Amino acid sequence: MRLDRFLSNQPQFSRQQVRLLLIEKRIRVDGRVVSDPHHEVRDFSRIEYDAQLLQAGKPARYFMLHKPPGCVSATQDPEHPTVLDLLDEPDKHDLHIAGRLDFNTSGLMLITNDGHWSRHLTQPQTKMPKVYYVETEQVIGAEYVTQFNEGIYFAYEDLTTQPAGLQLLGPCSARLSIVEGRYHQVKRMFGYFNNKVVRLHRESIGPLVLDSQLAPGQYRPLSPEEVGLF
Repeated sequence: MRLDRFLSNQPQFSRQQVRLLLIEKRIRVDGRVVSDPHHEVRDFSRIEYDAQLLQAGKPARYFMLHKPPGCVSATQDPEHPTVLDLLDEPDKHDLHIAGRLDFNTSGLMLITNDGHWSRHLTQPQTKMPKVYYVETEQVIGAEYVTQFNEGIYFAYEDLTTQPAGLQLLGPCSARLSIVEGRYHQVKRMFGYFNNKVVRLHRESIGPLVLDSQLAPGQYRPLSPEEVGLF
């Protein structure tokens, strides 16, 4: 929300007063004087008028989780454990998932209460590369590399996938980089060749790589430097 709109929503200020407060440099956001009415403020921002606290703000929380197979990417599920069940954190209901993984897919998952941050990560325009380690039932041929780079047509959505990078690691293993996150996308891409994916593991999202010290089911907070990568 714009700062001027936030202030106008306060019962003690009129629109004219808001303009004067900003011009007179009487508003602080996170300890810094802000006079720009277009300055963006969020739930995490501490906003002060002179010595009066208008919004205390709440701490933004960011976690990296090593998701194990057999766990649902959801906040709640009546039948299966969810990724939030793996977190020993207060106010877990405030958290949400930034980029889901299928039930039997493992690897890097990001969990936060910062909707602005997670939207940036997951919106299609960002084209954030996601890298997966893949094992298949049958041999992966060199023709996969060419086809994945050209894109694969999905009839149900009537679209062709964005170019994807495929690195062959062994007869039935590869590393795949994609910039989309469509429904069962990786499995469907290999399904184009009638080749079943038997293991799928997300290694990284953009510049952030899964911490090798985290065992499946373990998690840790992101450092400020890691949060700032996005």
